[in-house]
Amino acid sequence: MIGNLLEITLQNRKNLYTILTNTPKEKLLAIPEGFNNNIFWNIAHTVVTQQVLCYKFSGLQMRVPTDLVKKFMKGTVPDGTATDEEIMMVADFLISSIEWIKEDYETQLFKNYNEYTTSANVTLKNVEDAIGFNLFHEGLHANTITLLMRHIG
Repeated sequence: MIGNLLEITLQNRKNLYTILTNTPKEKLLAIPEGFNNNIFWNIAHTVVTQQVLCYKFSGLQMRVPTDLVKKFMKGTVPDGTATDEEIMMVADFLISSIEWIKEDYETQLFKNYNEYTTSANVTLKNVEDAIGFNLFHEGLHANTITLLMRHIG
């Protein structure tokens, strides 16, 4: 079952990769009226959140840079800027972070988990819960990205 959840997540990430790499930078960074974030923030946030939910709460080293986590974690807002290098780094992590978690799950790296209750009032008790919740979370942000794209044109 976890393998299927990760395959679904990977497909979502491929969709996000296409958006990230085919949308002009000014549209990625635009924050339309009525929104408090942009397409790039939402995409980077999905990468960071998966790392926090699965790796950090398992007591493991996250596989993305701490600076990226600090910039895009829950509670942050975009500053309206991003370098081309930062955009490409996020694009690379979209796919590689799912490949890593597949490998790490198969090798049973996830042994412990610090129980966490999300802002959606869902309590995660293990990495399997985190993987399932992460897919739900990414779906919320995929919808937000769709709405942002409609507003930006």
